Amino acid sequence: QVQLVESGGGLVQPGGSLRLSCAASGSIFSINVMGWYRRAPGKERELVAVISGGDTNYADSVKGRFTISRDNAKNTVSLQMNSLKPDDTAVYYCNLYGIVRPLNYATNHWGQGTQVTVSS
Repeated sequence: QVQLVESGGGLVQPGGSLRLSCAASGSIFSINVMGWYRRAPGKERELVAVISGGDTNYADSVKGRFTISRDNAKNTVSLQMNSLKPDDTAVYYCNLYGIVRPLNYATNHWGQGTQVTVSS
């Protein structure tokens, strides 16, 4: 099993910043990719940023504003969000793609989500 716990969400004014963190724990054998996805009201879930090894990828809408990073020793991934816009309002989900025991193949795992609201 694996548990993903997100933190750092909240209410922020346009132009403000938030830092999201996700801590993974459990019987993790290997991690291929960790990342952040979001679901805005009335929209489907979309990729925000992912990190695999030293490689990162961002949605076009957040490039230059968001930065994803990881701490391999702690099995954590963070998302620094700057210059936030109302369109960034969404529930943000941490994702882990990797092998977690007792499975012996990679699967996707999701956190419970954390609300980010950009308003006023």
